[in-house]
Amino acid sequence: MKMKLVIMAFLMVLSFTGKLTAQEFQFTVNLNYEQLVAQQKTDPQSMNQLQTYMNDFLNNTRWTNDQFNKEEKIKCKLNVNLTRSVSQGNYEGNAQLVVSRPVFNSNYETVLFTYVDKNFTFTYLPSTQLYFNENSYTEELPYILAYYANVALIFDYDSFSKMGGAPYVQKAFNLVNQARNSSPNKRGWDSNGDSRNRYWLIENLMSQQFTPFREGLYKYYREGLDVATQNPTETRAKVLEFLTTLKEVNQLRPASVVINSFFDAKSDELYRILIEAQPEERTQAYSLLVSLDPTKTQLYQRLSL
Repeated sequence: MKMKLVIMAFLMVLSFTGKLTAQEFQFTVNLNYEQLVAQQKTDPQSMNQLQTYMNDFLNNTRWTNDQFNKEEKIKCKLNVNLTRSVSQGNYEGNAQLVVSRPVFNSNYETVLFTYVDKNFTFTYLPSTQLYFNENSYTEELPYILAYYANVALIFDYDSFSKMGGAPYVQKAFNLVNQARNSSPNKRGWDSNGDSRNRYWLIENLMSQQFTPFREGLYKYYREGLDVATQNPTETRAKVLEFLTTLKEVNQLRPASVVINSFFDAKSDELYRILIEAQPEERTQAYSLLVSLDPTKTQLYQRLSL
């Protein structure tokens, strides 16, 4: 049991162990269908079954070959908002994925990643069983959910081991390729769609231009946040180092979905970490943050006071 091993084993990627005895995730799915109710008659029982299906699929599918104890499961939230039903069983909406993990030697949980999917379109009928085959496109809803699961694994594993999420980048990329060739809802999967859709998220994570970003996640979490209670000065240094790396990546690929999503998740946390820094560090942090995340300049301005 990794929680009873030495500190390093606890902090490293949750892998290299035997067969799976418990699934990887503690997913909580929240389904909002109020807009459907306002538009048409909506069966609450059908919506409850849909929510149960998503919970069960995400939490009970084997996504890795690694062993996870109950306390090691990756905590995720999936907030689904259904906005339209064009015909019976056909739904449109949006979804927000939130992935978190504990910070070592503290009661704090840090948000690893948050992602808003504006193209959550699928078909679901309670009387129809949905099938999933990662090697051949089957149906839209399980494919989208499997994509989310692999994205969550990428960010969790990258935070514990340098580029540890690489196998799940490849799996998510394969899902995208299967879906963009076969899905009737290509807007969410295709390179010609929204610049923040599922294709572009995984394209960023696959690209060598973003390798410094992914390697930097290990420094931010394992060498930064995880030592905060023992060495907050080192934590701030690693955070500033990571922000410098992000600036370099952003110069190559400005306005990328990966970097924008990172700041959607981390702006408040970054401020709380860096407000305790020395004046010269705060000045450096302010300059980096307002250039990378200008929409939250008002928050970061406090660092320059």
